Amino acid sequence: MPSDSLQNILNFRDVAQTINEIQGNDRLRQGRIYRSALPDNASKSDREALTSKYHINNIIDLRSTTEHLDQAKKRNAQVHTSAALAPANDEAAEPLKIPGITYHEINLNGGSFARALLWKLRWLSLSKLVGLMVLGYRVEAIAILGREVMAERGLTGLGKDSLDHGTSELRGIFTVLAESSNYPALIHCTQGKDRTGLVVILLLLLLNVPLGAISADYTASENELESEKESRMEEIRRIGLGEEFAACPAGFVQEIAGHLHNVYGGVNEYLKRIGVDERTQDKVKENMLAW
Repeated sequence: MPSDSLQNILNFRDVAQTINEIQGNDRLRQGRIYRSALPDNASKSDREALTSKYHINNIIDLRSTTEHLDQAKKRNAQVHTSAALAPANDEAAEPLKIPGITYHEINLNGGSFARALLWKLRWLSLSKLVGLMVLGYRVEAIAILGREVMAERGLTGLGKDSLDHGTSELRGIFTVLAESSNYPALIHCTQGKDRTGLVVILLLLLLNVPLGAISADYTASENELESEKESRMEEIRRIGLGEEFAACPAGFVQEIAGHLHNVYGGVNEYLKRIGVDERTQDKVKENMLAW
């Protein structure tokens, strides 16, 4: 169903257009929320399209500081780093930003989420991880967490962990989405699949989109990313994870919706629990619903 394409930005699509085509109606406002993989490789024409064709004026970047540093390093961008003091996420992201767009760096895998996973490590592994981080070996440190915790949790388990522990980050995202001046907006992570997928799932559940349509949008990412699967697998393996992390599990959306229902009483109650009150939820709906 994805109908939008850019030269060097994978997995790019208008969320509402995709959902409307799946459902055969125009219930969601198109040209409001886009999703994609990282836009760091954007060509000059891609950047012009984002700002001039799609009129995107805000980007919600869900990546970590490590991911930003890795991308900056690939492009020989200058970011101040030291073994003892890592740069802030926005500083690490700065060399990759597109002029004229407001950025919101919200690390969905940071804060409480990261601490919750770290405490699942054995003490020896945790000590090794901390030592590697202090020495500046961030990817090697994360690989310990990948092999010993993330691989076992799987994409579905990590998605539920994000809901349970990424509450301040998710609250920040919905605060951005409640402001009408922040549209049109692009939401992305590295692949634009799992963290981006989770945020889009929450948004679409709030808009009462049927699970089947939400799942079709989520699983569309697998084909959209197929052309760079091998290169992505190199990065996935670097952090201790397997090929399943490049896939879109068919039951992911249903599992996430089930977790929201069983643990929190549904998406509306979940959002209220994390500090997104009914007024803010209504503003998001007004920004996205055509009728």
